[in-house]
Amino acid sequence: MATFISVPFKKSTEVDLVKPLSKFVTATYPVGEEQAEYIRAVEELNKLRKSALGRPLDKHESSLDILLRYYDQLCVVEPKFPFPELCLTFTWKDAFDKGSLFGGSVKLALACLGYEKTCVLFNIGALASQIASEQNLDSDEGLKAAAKNYQPTMDISPETASTLSQIMLAQAQEVFCIKATSDKMKDAIIAKLANQAADFYGDAFKQCQYKENLPKYFYFQEVLPVLAAKHCMMQATAELHQAALANQKKRFGEEIARLQHATELVKTVASRYDEYVNVKDLSERVNRALTAAKKDNDFIYHDRVPELKDLEHIGKATLVKATAIQNPLSQKFSDLFEKMVPMAVQQSVSMSNQRKAETVNRLVGSLREATNLCNGVLASLNLPAALEDLSGDSVPQSILEKSRAVMSQGGLQSVEMLIKELPELLTRNREILDESLKMLNDEEATDNELRAKFNQRWNRTPSGDLYKPLRTEGANFSSVLDKAVAADQVVRERFNTHCEMIALLCRPENELNAAIPSANPTKTLQGSEVVSVLRAQLTQLDEVKQEREALEEEVKAVTFDLSSSFLTALAQDGAINEEALSTSALQTHYGNHTERVQKSLRAQEELLAKIQTSHQEFSALKQSTNEANAREEVLKKLAAAHDNYTEISSNLKEGTKFYNDLTEILLKFQNKCSDIVFARKTERDELLKELQQSIAREPSAPSFNVPAYQSTPSSTNPASAPTPTPAPAPRTIFPQTTPAKAAPPARPPPPSVTPQAASSNAPPSSAPAAAGSNPPPVAPAASQAQGPPYPTYQGYPGYYQMPVGYNPYMYGGQYGVPYAMPYQTPPAPGSYPAAPPNQQPYPYPQQAGQQQPYYPQQ
Repeated sequence: MATFISVPFKKSTEVDLVKPLSKFVTATYPVGEEQAEYIRAVEELNKLRKSALGRPLDKHESSLDILLRYYDQLCVVEPKFPFPELCLTFTWKDAFDKGSLFGGSVKLALACLGYEKTCVLFNIGALASQIASEQNLDSDEGLKAAAKNYQPTMDISPETASTLSQIMLAQAQEVFCIKATSDKMKDAIIAKLANQAADFYGDAFKQCQYKENLPKYFYFQEVLPVLAAKHCMMQATAELHQAALANQKKRFGEEIARLQHATELVKTVASRYDEYVNVKDLSERVNRALTAAKKDNDFIYHDRVPELKDLEHIGKATLVKATAIQNPLSQKFSDLFEKMVPMAVQQSVSMSNQRKAETVNRLVGSLREATNLCNGVLASLNLPAALEDLSGDSVPQSILEKSRAVMSQGGLQSVEMLIKELPELLTRNREILDESLKMLNDEEATDNELRAKFNQRWNRTPSGDLYKPLRTEGANFSSVLDKAVAADQVVRERFNTHCEMIALLCRPENELNAAIPSANPTKTLQGSEVVSVLRAQLTQLDEVKQEREALEEEVKAVTFDLSSSFLTALAQDGAINEEALSTSALQTHYGNHTERVQKSLRAQEELLAKIQTSHQEFSALKQSTNEANAREEVLKKLAAAHDNYTEISSNLKEGTKFYNDLTEILLKFQNKCSDIVFARKTERDELLKELQQSIAREPSAPSFNVPAYQSTPSSTNPASAPTPTPAPAPRTIFPQTTPAKAAPPARPPPPSVTPQAASSNAPPSSAPAAAGSNPPPVAPAASQAQGPPYPTYQGYPGYYQMPVGYNPYMYGGQYGVPYAMPYQTPPAPGSYPAAPPNQQPYPYPQQAGQQQPYYPQQ
């Protein structure tokens, strides 16, 4: 009864967690104490894995606690790092496959943290079974420890998991039966416990024997006879105690019948499974009880002994079940990354920031659009220059101020230099993107060649399928660059249109005055009421513009953090409704600003209408001559040149920033492509090595020439038929000619495990004998090593985004949005907004809002 089954460990190769996880930390968190703390936690996690999987573990509770703490740590770290993006591959060997002379055991490599967790759980169950098998069942503490450790959870595959779980449950039930016996509990209770244990062992035997993939393992072939023996022994134990219960009820014939059945079961175990289990003690107990029962019945009671089929079924009592996983498993667990927010919160914060940026862009864009409209209207009316130019022979003060503003910003030369730099920045980004995609193309081509060469043996995920998300991301980058090129062209054309007037503004005052045509003076209008009203209206308009500039700064300065709200929502609901929370926060922080923007726009609209009316009256009083019209036209062009210079200069600076920010993102994309290509190359080399080992294990066929009479001519004319070339011999596996060793006697299958087995007419020993010619399943030849499939790339929204800022590139595509419109749902991850029309004053494309994230790796 002391023989128990334990499960061997799965073995893993070493994995460096420090490099990829530290990269993510340094790329996500700013330099400081928080980043340093997370990097130290990463190093501790790597040490914990080495302690749990990198060395032999003692069969002790302290070793089990190390595995439990590592599993708990994997559970809490999983939602906080984008593991599918980190190219972390975990390789584990099959626990039951021992390999061969020419190749190692079967192993599987997956870039999946769930696979690592599953294998660690398997080892937790394996170590628990080993600890339980070492317990001293003569002590109460040993019995309790064994019962606890024989209740595992899951394993690497459903078939193996259910089988091993059933074995552990059977052994746990047996331990409870031993405990009940040692505590001298009632025979009825012990009989029910033992009968249930017999059923558990019978179910485990059937799973080992009949499940398709299990009999090939030598481990399960060795376990089969133990399970069959335990089934018989527990059934005999149940009959023994049920016989004692019959004796107490004065059913002496039933007592003898049950003891006879128990004797036959014990004899079956002793004759067929004696090398696996020790049945001596149980056999002696049954024989003593049977001898005493027969003696008393023969001399005293003379009760009729019933047939086995007429006996009542023994009841069952289950005290064990597979325990559910409740994290943390270890009582000593402490979260190394307690302060790090989960990826779901990081993504929600990123999406919220994007919504905030879009709200700011919309408001600031509305303000700037209104300012541009105002400047355009005033320039078309030649205001305020028309009021300052009543003399007709000097440069108006407003034009002089515009000239000084242009020269203070670097004049024509600074714009020309910025325009010259844009193609260089564009070329740099194009080269990075092209090189990244070339790495993917080259690796995919190699993968396709090997797939065509090895056919079904090349059993890993095709690179074409794996790289689809990356290619989509690359196409998005290419689209953004195309839109930027179009925006560059719009800015360049606008510069060419106003280049002459911008150059004129950069000249000294005397040259500027000489370039402006003279006209007859209109000094008589200086005291006119119309002029006074028009000047007052322009002053009011300047005040509106100044208030608008202050309002723009206020909008940009608003800050708020929704991390705590997202964490609370995730803890309470298990999910985050980011859109609802963000929309509510945006309304709270920007609702007042939105109203002020609308008020400013309405005030400007009313003032411009009054200014246009006053200007019509002013124009009617002015003398209209060719000289005056020519002078007014030049002044209008100079005012427009100043406004366009300011806008073009701002666009070019933002364009330069756009390209520089995009360069950093493309470098991360290039690193990601490089990392995944490197991981695929490592995976490819490993698979090639396994295939070569597999081919080397195949016996080679002898070569021989094909006889002439077997060759088939290619023509019906023997004279014209060429001499056929003998075909090479196929790789045929020939049977071994050496005499095989005599096969050992076939093991019988287990006794019947159905409840009706106890009532069978046939003697208990006849069932195994009848099936004696059915040997245990023979393990087939070792299957080919599995190639490690690669997981499908999954994006993590919010890991990093396209460059976002408060600049004309962002505002250009949003002027057509009504100010009172509800918030529009942003584009799907990885998408980019359409390029703005050429007529928009801010032509650069809006930078992506929800760029597919990725993690840079070397």
